Amino acid sequence: MPSAPNTNMRFKFSAVALLLEVIIIVLFGIFVEYREDNNPEILYPIFQDVHVMIFIGFGFLMTFLKKYGFSSVGISMLLAAFGLQWGTLMQGFWHMREGKIRVDSNSMINSDFSTATALISFGAVLGKTSPLQMLILTILEITIFACNEHLVTEIFQATDVGASMTIHAFGAYFGLAVTLVLCRPGLKKNHENEGSTYQSDISAMIGTLFLWLFWPSFNSATASENIFYIKAIVNTYYSLAACTVVTFALSSLLDQRGKFSMVLIQNATLAGGVAVGTCADLSINPFVAMCIGSIAGIISVLGFHFLTPLLASKLNIHDTCGVHNLHGLPGILGGIAGIVVTAINEETRRNIHLTPGMQAAALGSTIGIALVGGALTGGILKLPFLGQVSDQNCFDDSVFWEVPEEKKPHEIQSNNYDEHSRFEATM
Repeated sequence: MPSAPNTNMRFKFSAVALLLEVIIIVLFGIFVEYREDNNPEILYPIFQDVHVMIFIGFGFLMTFLKKYGFSSVGISMLLAAFGLQWGTLMQGFWHMREGKIRVDSNSMINSDFSTATALISFGAVLGKTSPLQMLILTILEITIFACNEHLVTEIFQATDVGASMTIHAFGAYFGLAVTLVLCRPGLKKNHENEGSTYQSDISAMIGTLFLWLFWPSFNSATASENIFYIKAIVNTYYSLAACTVVTFALSSLLDQRGKFSMVLIQNATLAGGVAVGTCADLSINPFVAMCIGSIAGIISVLGFHFLTPLLASKLNIHDTCGVHNLHGLPGILGGIAGIVVTAINEETRRNIHLTPGMQAAALGSTIGIALVGGALTGGILKLPFLGQVSDQNCFDDSVFWEVPEEKKPHEIQSNNYDEHSRFEATM
């Protein structure tokens, strides 16, 4: 399919992408230098786990659309590769020493974390934006994310070890605000390409399983001490397990024939990892983590079943991947869990006494900043030269990718016959 003039990215995308990369390289040359790793034998394996989640987990999770697999995996890779560089700078500027940003395994983990916000938001607008729009979104969102993270951790001195608030809730509500501003009234009715196939759903399950398996590393990566690191791993492990069982149970219960929904299994099974993040390293027992995971599974399933259609029909919020149910609502639940735990227990991290008031302030500011930042970003992305696709071309790889033509069954048989004939002719 030939691209329409406004979606032809030949010069626009190439020029912007190369210019941004040159700017980043120059900034790295001026500001970035190495820092000796204190615990490379511990941190690098964790970094690898987080890296797999970012590049494989998030990318493949979004391949459920039957004609958008190239973009789901490919654009996710682009955004992650660009975002981790930009995130290194944006987060590093808040922690400069002697005018330098010092990088090590820990800063690489945090840079990957910053890209997760953009990938979550990508899920909300999946299939409705151009690669150039997503590059601009990544720049703006990671910049705003770094400011909000500094506010939460340094000003409010709140804890959020697994980033339920600062990554998951932030990324979800930022993306929802963007998709609201980029509202497509023509997409209220089901689009012919906005669906899955048997193979595309299996592909998406690959992303789910990678995320599920490595989520304990994600929630424990920034823990301050070994004891807190172990707590975060154990609590995430059991929260995910409980969430998965509850998700399967509710999925069957909500279907008239008692069948499982692959949409719910792909997404809601992960909500336990999101929800337990804020208090993963706090003084909670594994059974509390399992309760949090169970509640997360419930609200995620109910969100997909009831809330997503309501948001689309009443508020014009078309959430392609349902990030509100996987990241937004469980992220809020995680923030609330952090408030409750710090109100009940005396908790101290890095010589800072944690208070429920500061936890509540962190949650409120995160959602507020995400909504405002997302709305402003959405307004910028509406600029016509950024190549937004038309309604009829949404959810279709062929607008921006070279897609091999699928042969019909009779053509495949004909080709096989021709090849067999050629083979016999050579005998």
